[in-house]
Amino acid sequence: MDHRPGQSAARDDRFRLGLVGAGRMGRTHLDAIKTLHGVSVEAVAEPREEARAALVHDGVRTFESLEEMLGHCELDGLLVAAPTGVHLETVRRAMAAGLPVLCEKPCGLTVAEATECAKVTEEAGGTLQVAYWRRFVPRLQELRARIARGELGDILAVDCQQWDASPPPVEFRAGSGGILVDMGVHEFDQVRWLTGQEFGPVKVAVSRVGASAGDPDCAQIVAELDGGSTAAVSLGRWHPAGDSCKVEVFGTRATESIWFLEPVTGDAVFLEALRRQVEDFARSVSSGEGSGATVTDAVEALKVAEMAGEAVSEAS
Repeated sequence: MDHRPGQSAARDDRFRLGLVGAGRMGRTHLDAIKTLHGVSVEAVAEPREEARAALVHDGVRTFESLEEMLGHCELDGLLVAAPTGVHLETVRRAMAAGLPVLCEKPCGLTVAEATECAKVTEEAGGTLQVAYWRRFVPRLQELRARIARGELGDILAVDCQQWDASPPPVEFRAGSGGILVDMGVHEFDQVRWLTGQEFGPVKVAVSRVGASAGDPDCAQIVAELDGGSTAAVSLGRWHPAGDSCKVEVFGTRATESIWFLEPVTGDAVFLEALRRQVEDFARSVSSGEGSGATVTDAVEALKVAEMAGEAVSEAS
């Protein structure tokens, strides 16, 4: 079967996605995409029988494996929400099938894996977008534009906070890369995207309260940026009121503070960003023009996570 991008799009106005992974993030993507007219999830590949059974009322075809899904469905692209440890393998298979990919962050557990994703994509001449959803939050897009226009003056500091309502299951943590990868890469990418600056060496302080299998429940990261600014990132796994994300930018002309993911309204903001992101991906496939994160961005965010991990090891 020919899975080349655009085959089904030429027959149908909808951009048809295959979703790989029906865990928490996969189901969240599915819920977001349900309300779209131009993009649909055609099928889901998920090895766990109980996860497939949970989708019975969603009206979507389910398959035990990616291979099985590719053998039965015409698709325009893949949305990868499988565990991070299989990102590289899934990207490799998608590129071999000629399918563009929107891959959940971090697109590999390590810099080496993300770099290999980039190599595989380049060799295939394919499309690989990484799902850093902050880039599709309108308030953050406007903040980025204001920084670029110089409205805040010279940027002195960017402070980011990401605090989850509660820690994820132990089995998830074991394969997530830990707090610096699982949570930190969002903030590292956000800082790079907002400022256009790269991270220098980082310093890290971690809490010894609530650590699980060596993975702390709280980490504080500070760094100098190569454009002369500074960055501070606060990560935590205990915010009982609900998930919370904030960013504050201090400039010589103005300061901007945005609590863009609040416990009460956060789900709506998150789902809307996911919708805007997948629409951008579909547009990128059809026109070659998109504003999402590239695999190079994923590599750079993971570089910061690895520097932070080394800093923790050296301090231990």
